[in-house]
Amino acid sequence: MIETQTKDLHIFGIRHHGPGSARSLRHALEELQPDIILVEGPPDADSVIPLLNHKDMQPPVALLVYAPDQPQQAVYYPFAVFSPEWQAIHYALTNNIPVRFMDLPQYHRLGVRGQGMGDGGKEIPENPPETINENPPTEDLDSETQHSAHSTQNSPAPDPAAFTDPQPPTPSPQIDPLGWLAEAAGYSDGERWWEHMVEQRQDSVGLFTAILEAMTAMRQAAPLQNDPIEPLREAYMRQTIRAARQEGYKNIAVVCGAWHSPVLAEMPPAKEDETLLKKLPKTKTAATWVPWTYGRLAYESGYGAGVESPGWYHHLWTTPQQPVIRWLTRVAHLLREEDLDASSAHIIEATRLAESIAALRDRPLPGLPELNEAVQTVFCFGSDVQMQLIRQKLIVGETLGQVPDETPMVPLQQDLTREQRRLRLTPEAFQRSLDLDLRKQNDLERSLLLHRLDLLKIAWGKAEEVEGKHGTFHEIWKIQWQPEFAVAIIEAAIWGNTVYAAATAFVKNTAEAIPELPNLTELLNRALLADLPEAVAFLMTRLETQAALSSDVAHLMGALPPLAQIMRYTDVRKTDTAAVAHIIDGLVKRICIGLPGACASLNDDAAEIFYKLIIEVNSAIGLLQNQEHTKDWQTVLQQMANQQGLHGLIAGRSCRILLDSGFFSSEDMARRLGLALSTASDPAQAAAWVEGFLKGSGLLLLHDDALWQVLDEWVTALSPETFVALLPLLRRTFSTFVSGERRQMGEKVRQGPLLALTATTADFDLSRAEAVLPLVAQLLGVGK
Repeated sequence: MIETQTKDLHIFGIRHHGPGSARSLRHALEELQPDIILVEGPPDADSVIPLLNHKDMQPPVALLVYAPDQPQQAVYYPFAVFSPEWQAIHYALTNNIPVRFMDLPQYHRLGVRGQGMGDGGKEIPENPPETINENPPTEDLDSETQHSAHSTQNSPAPDPAAFTDPQPPTPSPQIDPLGWLAEAAGYSDGERWWEHMVEQRQDSVGLFTAILEAMTAMRQAAPLQNDPIEPLREAYMRQTIRAARQEGYKNIAVVCGAWHSPVLAEMPPAKEDETLLKKLPKTKTAATWVPWTYGRLAYESGYGAGVESPGWYHHLWTTPQQPVIRWLTRVAHLLREEDLDASSAHIIEATRLAESIAALRDRPLPGLPELNEAVQTVFCFGSDVQMQLIRQKLIVGETLGQVPDETPMVPLQQDLTREQRRLRLTPEAFQRSLDLDLRKQNDLERSLLLHRLDLLKIAWGKAEEVEGKHGTFHEIWKIQWQPEFAVAIIEAAIWGNTVYAAATAFVKNTAEAIPELPNLTELLNRALLADLPEAVAFLMTRLETQAALSSDVAHLMGALPPLAQIMRYTDVRKTDTAAVAHIIDGLVKRICIGLPGACASLNDDAAEIFYKLIIEVNSAIGLLQNQEHTKDWQTVLQQMANQQGLHGLIAGRSCRILLDSGFFSSEDMARRLGLALSTASDPAQAAAWVEGFLKGSGLLLLHDDALWQVLDEWVTALSPETFVALLPLLRRTFSTFVSGERRQMGEKVRQGPLLALTATTADFDLSRAEAVLPLVAQLLGVGK
């Protein structure tokens, strides 16, 4: 027995995010004047529905439903001002009409996911971050499977074979229902068909009746198969309708995805749905509103129920009169802001061209495709470059919504909101650069907030490299707010009720699980940048303990550079680094004691590792500018330079560091190079010595003829077989020199070995030199 649709039930099958759909639905509701409105959405969020009509609520926003015990299990339901369900709820709240959500609650659906089954009946993949951008409260025209989550834990795409008709095969309406209707109507794709038939429609007479008839025919041709969640959703919707009837409502409006409308208009006996919904798993959920962006409403973001042009749709909703001219005026304003030519004549010509294209295509009004063609032709002279700007700024848009202060928030979110207002650091949808002068108190506190959020894995800002005049007093950040930070904040709330407390607790907890010294020192560096003294004290204790227990010289060397970096901020951030200096003293001494033994008998791979570590430690020692550390470091490098059997790469780099610091003279260095390249040395180790000594800079060879001659004599003395064997290693070394250095070396080789030597007194002609002295004196203006 089937319950047929009665006069008390009115089904409005809509497509999500469409200004034409929203306008038609609003007109239909005003004519119907229902006594209750049921909207396809999560009943978990019924308590926050009234906030939609708050004066400070500015779409785009999204309902966020999450499991408090597992915040990563979260679902978004995005809304724009032109979303039909937004308008339905707004109409109900404005006219004091009861409104409630009617979809299968998320406390059931997250429970199903918790058992390893997605909405498509398959296991959900694990791809962090584990948040779901759920399809909206009402999907386009089809079931939820088409519009699965776009972030992570998405349900796999349904098998098209599940929706085929044996004679003949037909396209699956669950994959592209609009495409099926568009093909029947002679359109190239479903988006264009819907734009023409619904979004550009001038009236709503008979629209929803026609949609119901079309969806009924489609579901009869290709009924839903092999999807365990969809029958549950539709059964719960029918149960909600029955409950409204039992409460005495006589004029019920149901706003749902058009694909569901046929099974809500004609319902099976209630007992069947009760049996289907029996013993569903449950989990605790909470709901709130969060700001959203138009960029996340677009198809390109991966959002299953997204639209191609949310910015354009917003324009159509807010500018119903003369939308074409006003759109082209916005384009002209944007181009002028970018210092591009755009005049009123361009607007007139583009308007005429767009209308002509629309007439040729038998369209009542120019749509976005016609306007884009006109803009690219008239404003952009056929170029795609300006069109990319127009698409980003206008067609998609960079609008970020806003939610009122009364919105339910975890304490951490409330504290972050207060800090953002205090520091005048407003979340924005577009990326911008933030130049912070750490000598200014407000900029310093902004830096601390961004560093603390970064520790909590809320990457609002990304620190950029600072060069030139900025020095250590400046930080450059690229900041951009992302909607999914709402879930990250909820996840981080377990660590504390304020950003400071949460970051401190998180650092302590993380430090407990880190056994390696380099990772601990890196975390200490970040904690100091975030000004977390309690976490710093805890990390210092951990560092001292690990340093005392560690016998791995490589770990000790890896720990030193981050600590030296910390010392840079002593004056700017006013950080107490006395404890850091104490740890550095211990590390330097232990490195100097253990390095010669650690570098003995290294193979090529191990030598490469220690080569990099020696360079990093040398830079750190130079940064510290501590005479005692420098003396100890030079002493151990001299010991390694004299060490027998040391790998050539390490020995060569040790000698180069000592030469650059002035510890070795040029003559002493020439002698050591000659010994390293003598016939008694293994050619491979000699080549490695050259690599360690010269890698990264060739100026030394160009300006020191004695070193050049020693190297030249060694290369020319190699046998052809040995030269061929060592050539790859030598080429690798010389490839690290800049092109100008390599060119000068080639010219020097072409001159020949004798010309490359410094002139001796035997070659000096005193009489010729004296002959030019009067002219030189005249040029310099000295003497007569």
